[in-house]
Amino acid sequence: MKIIDAHFHFSNISGFKETAKGIGHVTYSAQGLRKEFEQAGVIAGIIMSTPTREDYQTVGYPTEFILEDGTLDCLLSCVGVNPEKLKDDPREIHYIEQELNKSTVTGIKIYAGYFPYYVYDPIYDPIYELARKYKVPVAIHCGDTQSYRGLLKYSHPLTIDELAVQHQDVTFIICHLGVPWTMDTAELIAKNPNVYADLSGLIAGNKEQVEKVKDTKLYVEHIQRGLVFANRYDKVIFGSDWPLVPIGPYVDFIKHIIPQEYHDAVFYKNALAVYPKLKKLIGS
Repeated sequence: MKIIDAHFHFSNISGFKETAKGIGHVTYSAQGLRKEFEQAGVIAGIIMSTPTREDYQTVGYPTEFILEDGTLDCLLSCVGVNPEKLKDDPREIHYIEQELNKSTVTGIKIYAGYFPYYVYDPIYDPIYELARKYKVPVAIHCGDTQSYRGLLKYSHPLTIDELAVQHQDVTFIICHLGVPWTMDTAELIAKNPNVYADLSGLIAGNKEQVEKVKDTKLYVEHIQRGLVFANRYDKVIFGSDWPLVPIGPYVDFIKHIIPQEYHDAVFYKNALAVYPKLKKLIGS
């Protein structure tokens, strides 16, 4: 079975390096990523580029890290948005548009909860105009935040409902299934034709921790309950959230919670339908 990892992180931002080191399960490098892809059967991936809050750095396609390995040519990215810089620097929106013109950039990523703005705040309107113009999806962090400084009222998936109705010609992706609010996310993907969800980041930790959660019936059923309620396996996309979790064991976890007849859709076809440059990348 072919797999596309439609949500992971890969840049020189120190926090990801420290996370990988703390978990102790990955080699956080181009070579390490390529090895995990090969072992898990992943043929392509989408990097969620992450703008840092401290220095307002905006990240598009992080070539400085990827180019360590000339054979790792199966990656695209979503350009990360820092709303503070949108507000303070009129050049920022032009930079994001330049990124979207690159063959390696296939979407936009908003980090709701990490910045104090609702996704329907007018500050993001230029972003949605770009998404409409370039026909690319907007992936939005929803649910729990890794930082205790995050504000959950901004990352609750129900905020996507107003956004989806306001911008019906833009595709939105609720990242992490909005955990812990999986039932809210389920209703959103069932109700709104332009809203999808990815399954990244439902677990963070090493292989043993993934196995432990996989055997935790109440947690597995919490995820499955939302998926069954929505019954829209055509709108659910696989992602790992690497390096927060090793890719192979996480693939096994998602296979465990998704009925087998939908594996091809969730692990492969749905990403092709949502991210426009994937087909050209993999020759599909």
